[in-house]
Amino acid sequence: MLTLESLSLTHAGRPPLRYPDRQLSAGAQAVVLGPSGSGKSTLLHLIGGLQRPTQGRVCLDGNPLSDWPEARRDAFRGRRIGIVFQRLHLLGALSLGENLQLAQRCAGLPVDRSRVQSLLTQLGLGALMHARPHALSGGQQQRAAIARALVNRPALVLADEPTASLDDDNAATVMDLLLGETQRAGAALLVATHDARAKARFAAHWVLAA
Repeated sequence: MLTLESLSLTHAGRPPLRYPDRQLSAGAQAVVLGPSGSGKSTLLHLIGGLQRPTQGRVCLDGNPLSDWPEARRDAFRGRRIGIVFQRLHLLGALSLGENLQLAQRCAGLPVDRSRVQSLLTQLGLGALMHARPHALSGGQQQRAAIARALVNRPALVLADEPTASLDDDNAATVMDLLLGETQRAGAALLVATHDARAKARFAAHWVLAA
């Protein structure tokens, strides 16, 4: 489903980031590990089409995502890839439900309010559909970000440090939701983390060198 081939990224004045060839099957779950500076977050950006590699290729379901221009990558990502960012990027001027509906609109999909309500209810946020993000706890905001990543039924979900700054109980809850909800949706999951609590939840490890 996901294939990485000879992937590297070069920034001026910095050593190039080179990534081993990898594959992730449909519905599979894996964690990206490595020290700070090894390029964990950058790898997710390359896979998600937020950046283009200097060399190599990212293919998702046979689509050469890394070869495409930005507009085409953006459109594909909106429909096929869900992302839980390290900074959650929930829009404070919109309600929780409107944040999810915006994700549908940005992907060129019709607004499906029943899908939004159903997903928020599954994640324990059904009563907060009309609340603004600032009214939510940190754990609720994290769940809302997971809901936004899943709302368009993506084939792949990427999560960057989803348990950072969370206590043990909330970290366990977030990982339960990510693993359980992506599995329920039939989506593959790739998590980048340095958190041993998250690492322990995965059998498949993608280890990056410093």
